[in-house]
Amino acid sequence: MKRIYIDHSATTPLDKRALEKMLPYFTEVYGNPNSQHFFGREAMKAVDEARDKIASLIGAKPNEIYFTSGGTEADNWVLRGVAQQFAHKGKHMIISKIEHAAMLTTAKELEKQGFEFTYLGVDKYGVVDLEELKKSIRPDTILIGVMFANNEVGTIQPIKEIAEIAKEHGILCFTDAVQAMGTLKTDVRELGVDFMSFSAHKFYGPKGIGALYIRNGVPLGRIITGGHQERTKRGGTTNVPAIVGFAEALSIAEEELDKNAKYIASLRDAFIDRVLAEIPYVRLNGHRTQRLPGNADFSFEYIEGESILFSLDLAGIAVSSGSACSSGSLEASHVLLAMGVPEATAHGSIRFSFGKHNTMEEVNYTVDKLKEIVQKLREMSPLYSEMIKGEGKNV
Repeated sequence: MKRIYIDHSATTPLDKRALEKMLPYFTEVYGNPNSQHFFGREAMKAVDEARDKIASLIGAKPNEIYFTSGGTEADNWVLRGVAQQFAHKGKHMIISKIEHAAMLTTAKELEKQGFEFTYLGVDKYGVVDLEELKKSIRPDTILIGVMFANNEVGTIQPIKEIAEIAKEHGILCFTDAVQAMGTLKTDVRELGVDFMSFSAHKFYGPKGIGALYIRNGVPLGRIITGGHQERTKRGGTTNVPAIVGFAEALSIAEEELDKNAKYIASLRDAFIDRVLAEIPYVRLNGHRTQRLPGNADFSFEYIEGESILFSLDLAGIAVSSGSACSSGSLEASHVLLAMGVPEATAHGSIRFSFGKHNTMEEVNYTVDKLKEIVQKLREMSPLYSEMIKGEGKNV
């Protein structure tokens, strides 16, 4: 069976060039970087070089980069760390309603500890309202956190403007750049943020490794204790092979960014154009142009997204129903509901996310299969039958 992968927002295949860089650190340079002998120093040299490379690629200093297990840990670290370190100044934080579950779930837990959160609304495209943000700021606000680009609908946020508002009020600013890194130009100095999280497996790097940028001079409480790794900020044995692969993958992604973004966006646009033209009763979610190059999120009315996903899977096409991190949930997407999408429509959502290895042939094959599947599922849908009868048509 022909197999097509269109779920790059969930994860990407490891770039073979990054794998080649990693291999020696599994079997040859295997020392613990915190050991004081030759084997340890050799491993630490590789970690230091990787940290230097990553920092230079995002406009940071090497001592502002802290390695984590991924974006979820980094998001947790910021919220919990700010809560620990700045509770004496205030217990109010502002995040958007469409943040990743790593943020929203952690916020709910912190609320049980006495912290308060304002959840910013978004417009119909998923863009945060800056005026609402300004009105939400209080004297006890200690953090504003808004993701760079949404993981479900791909909408890009005005992070630079948000950071400027935060700075004007003396508030810390954080952005989750997990989806943006390696796809959009991302410079922490230009953005003006105090914290930024990102994860290697989103840009053809290894899984299980990510990083948190912490601007120098900003204290942040620890959430993983037990060792002196990461300059005492984050305990745990350093994952040398993954860190080496992380740096190489980001370097490749940045070098090829313009070329890949242009190519992937051409696939996305062709896909969107065909779906909107050839499949009735469908809604494109997110901003038409201010979105990630590979993201195309649709809601198909009168049918369930899960049914579409499983049918596409049987046809050899891998996609996602919303975020991969919450795909096991039967609830409608919190992102789409925040954007004003009716709950019934939100249940019919599918996220298609293209990557650099996809082809136009795969785009057209997927649309052809999608048309067949949607038509078949609607023919079995009582809601669709009622709607058609109401319009005086035959199913």
